[in-house]
Amino acid sequence: MISIGAHVEQADPIAEAAARGSTLVQFFLGDPQGYRGPEIRYDGGADALRAAAEAAGVTLYVHAPYIVNVATTNNRIRIPSRKLLQQHMDAAAAIGAAGLIVHGGHVEKGVDPSVGFDNWRKAVEATDIKVPLLIENTAGGDNAMARYLERIAGVWDAISTAEGFEEVGFCLDTCHAHAGGNDLETVVDDIRKITGRIDLVHCNDSRDLFDSGADRHANLGAGHIDPDLLAAMVRDADAPVVLETPGGAEEHRADIAWLTSHLS
Repeated sequence: MISIGAHVEQADPIAEAAARGSTLVQFFLGDPQGYRGPEIRYDGGADALRAAAEAAGVTLYVHAPYIVNVATTNNRIRIPSRKLLQQHMDAAAAIGAAGLIVHGGHVEKGVDPSVGFDNWRKAVEATDIKVPLLIENTAGGDNAMARYLERIAGVWDAISTAEGFEEVGFCLDTCHAHAGGNDLETVVDDIRKITGRIDLVHCNDSRDLFDSGADRHANLGAGHIDPDLLAAMVRDADAPVVLETPGGAEEHRADIAWLTSHLS
């Protein structure tokens, strides 16, 4: 059985999991668009959240802020991004998270992508990786590090020589794969050939057409991804699933039911 959960508010992720009938949740620890460090809002702090999750049998995942971009050549972004990544890594470890998800980032227009690949290597070497660091494919941008398969391969080739590489994994987002123009019939195998692993799936439908470059999630079965292909990606990846679909507990329960029925 594949574990299916959802992205939730962080104040009480244990209650959020229960409301969805799930034992897996993902959340931000702080502002997803800001450079302020992580904030544990759970009553009692990190130790209390870790204990509560263990008691309830709930697996926790932390998503790093969207603004983290360790690939960029802009020092005013790259250096704070490395610091923020380490802060969220430390916080994720403190709550006993199963992984920290981070977007692949991008380089500036006109910059050779290989510079971004090497900046990723430096970031891995500079980070004290305490829980698996899961790099996520992204939907848009010609300069992105993780939209196209050849760019993901470039990142992996670069970081493969870095100390701590064995703790780096991959998070496959189905909406991003669709919007990014990847062949959904083969993307799971394609990613595995590059990375050797898929550790987590963000299962989302897409409000936009194939190769649109638009990162707009839809509830399962309500978007432009073929339902059979969406279920096949999840089945083939054979990894825990986080729904990042619109709505709250009610909508997520419906999406969990949809996915469960399509996987059977």
